[in-house]
Amino acid sequence: MISNLDKLESIVGYHFLDSRLLDRALTHRSFSGYNNERLEFLGDSVLGVIVSTILYRLYAESEEGELTRMRAQVVKKDTLAQIARRLQLGNYLKLGGSASKGGGADNDSILADALESLIGAVYLDAGLEQAQICVEEIFEEELNAIDPRLTAKDPKTELQELLQGKGMLLPKYKVESISGSSHEPGFVVSCYVEEDQLVQIGTGPSRKSAEQAAAKNILLILR
Repeated sequence: MISNLDKLESIVGYHFLDSRLLDRALTHRSFSGYNNERLEFLGDSVLGVIVSTILYRLYAESEEGELTRMRAQVVKKDTLAQIARRLQLGNYLKLGGSASKGGGADNDSILADALESLIGAVYLDAGLEQAQICVEEIFEEELNAIDPRLTAKDPKTELQELLQGKGMLLPKYKVESISGSSHEPGFVVSCYVEEDQLVQIGTGPSRKSAEQAAAKNILLILR
């Protein structure tokens, strides 16, 4: 696998000075204790800063809320997994146990985390400027596809703004249950709007997606 990393570096457009960083970025926790979780944490923040900077410069007339929604569209898990597949990142991942047998190389969460880890590794190896060059190259298709006019508000944001406009308290979210495996979890989340005594349930593969589903169900009632 290590011998194939030159091909991945060519696809990414960056050759690592410290190859151990790249190797770690591709190592899932199911394979080794020396894995990419810390790099993922770093890469998530680095990616947020870079995408925010790019959008700030590209859309000088956009307000904060619009920029926030555009950034969310670019860095969400689905988009990251899509990009990771385009890079064929799954072919280079080190997976162990159930992750390897359960199709982990094509799992959205694992792919998205690996891409963030890769960005974190580039940042550590060469700094923010090089990380931005890589992000601009890797994310070019997604960044070019953004249309501020078509960037809809997500349900949680829309619900919050609706309640604020009515002078009501903000909604509260509670995780009711988590099922499934660590690689394919299922979340059940409740959304509470206390002043109207409204409660709705949402489900999804992550806490965030379940919260969005619950907020959407509340909106259907309030509208």
